[in-house]
Amino acid sequence: MPTQGFLGTGAPLSADVTLAIEFAMGMTLILGMMLARRQRYRAHAWCQSAVVTLNLIVIAQLMVPSFRSQVAPKIPARLARPFYMVATGHAMMGCIAELLGLYIVLAAGTKILPESLRFVRYKPWMRTALVIWWLALMLGFTTYARWYLVPKHLVAARSTTFSLSRVIDTLSYPAAMLMAASAAMSASLFDIRF
Repeated sequence: MPTQGFLGTGAPLSADVTLAIEFAMGMTLILGMMLARRQRYRAHAWCQSAVVTLNLIVIAQLMVPSFRSQVAPKIPARLARPFYMVATGHAMMGCIAELLGLYIVLAAGTKILPESLRFVRYKPWMRTALVIWWLALMLGFTTYARWYLVPKHLVAARSTTFSLSRVIDTLSYPAAMLMAASAAMSASLFDIRF
């Protein structure tokens, strides 16, 4: 049996550690963005590269095994259920974010890729990657909330039919607050005025 986590949610230790690491990496990406805005590009590059590399390790060691054992065997049969749908959406968005992050690190920070595969305008790509990363992080928080914070008796009482209201119900208050913070951060990233 897995060791009890430290967040008091009933989640295993590995889930709590993953959640804490991912949150810290999300904050570090914001720090890296601020370094770039202050034109401290070398520190920015090290900061973002470290997060992309660490995230690759977290994905390989913690997330992929969890997804393969708990979610993948039930796809596609139970994909309409929020438990599986949110986790699958998180996995897909996380893969896109990580692959884009790796591409940016290789294109901007190394000479591995030929000139024809590198981009000229870095800023839009990096901003897009940050937004996708935060969307994946929000889906990760939602997955955690769905798996460990939604009471089991409520899940068992619901029908198995798909509805938008059930998807919205999977968002816990903390995840909704983080999504709102992410939207505000994205708006400031792109200098959007409301």
